[in-house]
Amino acid sequence: MTHNSHKDTKKQVSAQQKPSRGGWNAAIFIIFVELAERFAFYGLGANLITYLTNVLNQPISTAAKNVNTWAGVSYLFPLFGAFVADSFLGRFKTILLASVIYFMGMVLLTLSVSVIPLDYRKAIFFVALYILSVGEGGHKPCVQTFAADQFDEDSLEDKKVKSSFFNWWFFGIVAGSSAAILAVIYVEDSIGWAAGIGMLAIALAVSLTLFLIGIKRYRKQGPLGSPLTTVAQVLVAAARKWRVAEKCGSYSVYHADVLHAVGQPKTRTLTHTNQLRCLDKAMIIDNLDAMRTIRDPWRLCSLNQVEEVKLVLRLSPIWLSCLMFPIIMSQINTYFTKQGSTMHRAITPHFTIPPASLQALVGLTILFNIPLYDRVFVRITRKFTGHPSGITVLQRIGIGLFLSIFVMVVSALVEAKRINIAKEYNLLDHPKAIVPMKVWWLLPQYIIAGLADIFTFVGLQELFYAQMPEAMRSLGAALFLSVTGVGNFISSAIISMVQAISSRNGEEWLGDNINRAHLDYFYWVLAGLSSLNFCAYVWIAKCFVYKKVEEDDVPGEKELGAINGYVDGEII
Repeated sequence: MTHNSHKDTKKQVSAQQKPSRGGWNAAIFIIFVELAERFAFYGLGANLITYLTNVLNQPISTAAKNVNTWAGVSYLFPLFGAFVADSFLGRFKTILLASVIYFMGMVLLTLSVSVIPLDYRKAIFFVALYILSVGEGGHKPCVQTFAADQFDEDSLEDKKVKSSFFNWWFFGIVAGSSAAILAVIYVEDSIGWAAGIGMLAIALAVSLTLFLIGIKRYRKQGPLGSPLTTVAQVLVAAARKWRVAEKCGSYSVYHADVLHAVGQPKTRTLTHTNQLRCLDKAMIIDNLDAMRTIRDPWRLCSLNQVEEVKLVLRLSPIWLSCLMFPIIMSQINTYFTKQGSTMHRAITPHFTIPPASLQALVGLTILFNIPLYDRVFVRITRKFTGHPSGITVLQRIGIGLFLSIFVMVVSALVEAKRINIAKEYNLLDHPKAIVPMKVWWLLPQYIIAGLADIFTFVGLQELFYAQMPEAMRSLGAALFLSVTGVGNFISSAIISMVQAISSRNGEEWLGDNINRAHLDYFYWVLAGLSSLNFCAYVWIAKCFVYKKVEEDDVPGEKELGAINGYVDGEII
């Protein structure tokens, strides 16, 4: 007995001395992987409208809708990717498979703009484009969640850095996209599309290599089971017991033990909330449940299951109220770029800025201000609010939504000035002529868009990670991305509606001749819609209840609880 005890002690000491996986040592690899992937995505997407209009000769409005549709599909496919990751493959294997598909799609795209015969080029180009969407679908919902999973929620130190992680994660995304916008777009416009897209294929090969290099550092989790099954069971169980009275004293509530499987994230015990009380019937033990020896999961669910479904449903109004944000941001890749193409862009007699490269101004704004936000803004606001992150996640999202209104207001004013100058120089009927107006007039709208992104985009990332149940976090990442996907589809629908209505009244606001069009009117419409949306968001945010968990044995839980939006059960 003594000998065995001694051996067990040695094993425990050895296990303690063995360096643990995860943490920044693992997350930094995944950040670089995401940086390379964003380099590839934005190197294509930021200049896609130029290829569609200049090479494939599509009308501006058609090209804008095609860009929005492709972006929408790319950001909706993650819903399917999240389901595959959580139900079958796990996050690590899903990322690996998606990276291979992504790389193959980019190679095919490179071939389509170079060696494929002209008769088949358009068809192959769009096939390759949507293969990239499939790869994006597996990559996006898993990679950020997989990186965040490298920080242990039972560790006080890891909890402190997790909120900061989301800021630096976004910093890496923007660094990759900005590098692509500055370098790749210049190559595409000046040297050729084959060279530019070939660079993107190389970036994806580097991304896959980096991901495999860090394989021994990662905390990996297997598939956690379909999150949709839990949601369906609670909804069905609540529907089957719709006649059961909640206040009846003869009924008790089913509290199942929350089990923690080895190698899987710890499932927290959620406290009961009073919102969506109709779902509470799913956990009531009635006479039929009491007579059963084996629980029917489609008739009786645990309190934790019910509260997990409430978490998902509570995020739905926030999701809806943020759809206007990607509609505003989608103008950066489409009409902002076409605006810039008509303006004076020469820096020197021999160098002219490609119009799509102006999007780098958004990235540069973010790269400059993310460290200021993390190191200055948070510390200053923390002194006034007492909140570890300075402001709550919902406040952060709201500030970004408010700034997005001014993106459209400033854009409309600048566009009105551009049209007036075109009139003054008799250029209204010369859409390809350069209007004698410096492109730097567009600087304010790009900078405000970058500031709005820092608040809303990062805030949504953190909200859909922190407020989702642990087993549904891939789904949470996919839902966050689907905001952009659905927003892009709505943007295409708004363009079609504006075209139809304005044409019926004799003036086409979004015609091919951008000097005769009324793009400024379109921007004012978006500013008005965004203002109404912001009012709806404020009302929804005031009613939102953050996730509440029972206290565990991690020291400092009360102090750190504010990161997830609660302290001692009080909403903040």
